[in-house]
Amino acid sequence: MEEAIVSAVTQSDDEVVVALSGIPDRPGSAAAIFDAIADEHANVDTILQNLAHGTVELSFSVPEDDLPATRRALAKAQETIGTIAVEEIADLGKVSLVGAGMRSHPGVAARMFQTLADEGVNIRMISTSPIKISCMVARHEVDRAVRALHEAFRLELERRPGGTSG
Repeated sequence: MEEAIVSAVTQSDDEVVVALSGIPDRPGSAAAIFDAIADEHANVDTILQNLAHGTVELSFSVPEDDLPATRRALAKAQETIGTIAVEEIADLGKVSLVGAGMRSHPGVAARMFQTLADEGVNIRMISTSPIKISCMVARHEVDRAVRALHEAFRLELERRPGGTSG
C-alpha cells in the first residue's frame, strides 16, 4: 500500500470541549447556539452533533480564552431554545494529522488511533475532514502524542520556540 500523504502533525494546548445535551430536535436549534457564539466573537473549532432520545447532543471545542464569551452566548441561546445541560471539559489539547491524501488512503485514522493507544493516550473526541484528522486528548499528553505521531508517520520533529512542535 502506498504511503498516505501526511504532511504535518499540528497541536493546540488550550482547548475546552463544551458538551450540550437536551437540545430540542428542531430546525434552528444549532443556528441559535452558533449565532449566539458568533455574536460573542468566540472561535469554535471541532463540532459534533448526535441525536439522542428525541433531543440533540452537541459538543464543540473553543480555545480556553474564549470560554467566558461562550458561556455568555449559551445563556443567550437558551432564551431562544430553552434550558439545556452544559458541561465543560477543560485541560484538553488537540493533535491533528494534516495531509492532502488522507481521504484516498484507507487506514490513516486507524494508524493514528493505534499509535495513540500504544502510547497510552486516551482520545476524548475525534473529528475528520478530507485533509485533517484531529483528536482531543488530555493537555498533559499532547507533547507525547505529537512525538509518537511524528515517529509513526515518519515526519521530522521540528522544534519551535517555546518547546512546541509542528
